[in-house]
Amino acid sequence: MTAVRPDLAPQQAVPATASFPAGFLWGAATAAYQVEGAATENGRTPSIWDTFSHTPGKVLGGDTGDVAADHVHRYRDDVALMKRLGLKAYRFSVSWSRVQPTGRGPAVERGLDFYRNLVDELLAAGITPVATLYHWDLPQDLEDAGGWPERATAERFGDYAAIVARALGDRVGMWTTLNEPWCSAFLGYGSGVHAPGRTEPAAALRAAHHLNLAHGRATEALRANLPAAAQTSVTLNLHQVRPLTDSAGDADAARRIDAVGNRIFTGPMLDGVYPADLLADTERLVNWSELVRDDDLASISAPMDVLGINYYTPTIVSTPADGAGDTRNDGHGSSDHSPWPGSEHVAFHLAEGRPVTAMNWSVKPEGLYDLLMDVSRAHPHLPLMVTENGAAFEDAPDAEGRVHDPDRIAYLHGHLDAVRRAAADGADVRGYFLWSLMDNFEWGYGYSKRFGAVYVDYETQRRTPKSSAHWYSEVIARHALPPEAAPGA
Repeated sequence: MTAVRPDLAPQQAVPATASFPAGFLWGAATAAYQVEGAATENGRTPSIWDTFSHTPGKVLGGDTGDVAADHVHRYRDDVALMKRLGLKAYRFSVSWSRVQPTGRGPAVERGLDFYRNLVDELLAAGITPVATLYHWDLPQDLEDAGGWPERATAERFGDYAAIVARALGDRVGMWTTLNEPWCSAFLGYGSGVHAPGRTEPAAALRAAHHLNLAHGRATEALRANLPAAAQTSVTLNLHQVRPLTDSAGDADAARRIDAVGNRIFTGPMLDGVYPADLLADTERLVNWSELVRDDDLASISAPMDVLGINYYTPTIVSTPADGAGDTRNDGHGSSDHSPWPGSEHVAFHLAEGRPVTAMNWSVKPEGLYDLLMDVSRAHPHLPLMVTENGAAFEDAPDAEGRVHDPDRIAYLHGHLDAVRRAAADGADVRGYFLWSLMDNFEWGYGYSKRFGAVYVDYETQRRTPKSSAHWYSEVIARHALPPEAAPGA
């Protein structure tokens, strides 16, 4: 038996009646390139992540997603495992280049068949399918034509959304347009630590606008091709930004990061406008009056049914006294380039006195509570869903092949309690998706970091539910948190 680290345990005792709202949706999430494999089967062509991962030096250990967790071939067994764990929903993403290899033209039906079969299997198991149209795997052909910094990519995305909606709309009722467009824009085109690996601040800002526009075009396509009852959403990794001190300099650092990390997306999507301070901070890089056309904001701000929120760790910032900043890329890898155009001279800090995960991210469940409450107060009529939350730790099987992960259980316990408290305090939070269902290709870190509740032996592809999977299964069955942080760990 492995003892839970006391510094990861919840800060307050959880009452035995710590239940969640009626109808609260319990799920787990994955992303296509991270789990699917079958990289060249049935007409699929390279995405930017295929190209990036096959470029020497870009991914730790030279790892690629060619096989990953082999989900394409093992989805039936994976769905059966989800059912045994009691999951009520599964959030997956669709590989654009598996469905529409060049990002243009007709669909490849064999590619769509995988998703049709996956959805049918989920429905037969009583699990709600939640489809994400884009989780970072742009067809390489579209990148070769300029990628997200080009307006045409957003228009192509609307066409692709219509194709997938027509294929799956009769059986999928919950849809997400984009997952974490901040990462696509600023890690892909700013710091270059994500595909396609470009380090062009102006291109990153143009990409952000065209990702916003892609969300608008996809929302229009979904509305036109789905039943009226279908729900549309976007998922944002909103940064829970706080200044290190109460100094004016640190407050301004927080404002700048909030602008280019959060409000560059929430402004146009939820309020129909780009924030004035963001435009001022970045005007030396982008001519916004030329970039944003007359009807763009009306498209981008089309009403959504749910806002997905991903949270892992807080973002604590300061302005260094000498004006030099730590331009680290928010925990996603090392780079000499900043993913924060217009906010380069900012230092980032770990939460003082807090433990960290294997990603060196501070563990602070209160940040999730504060984020949910902040968004709820700003947009009181918009339902929320936690679409990703989880942690990487150093997991390994014991002599009997079991995987005990009490630190992950404590992490989940604290963050689920934050969600429960936010719901009790008035936030309209309607579900929670654990990241991730299973270990997978962790982007620039390859297979060195494990986020899964299910352990994957990449040599054999054997799945082993960790202690956290069994714990989460208990939470789902109870529809409530147990009073202990790590029972049975």
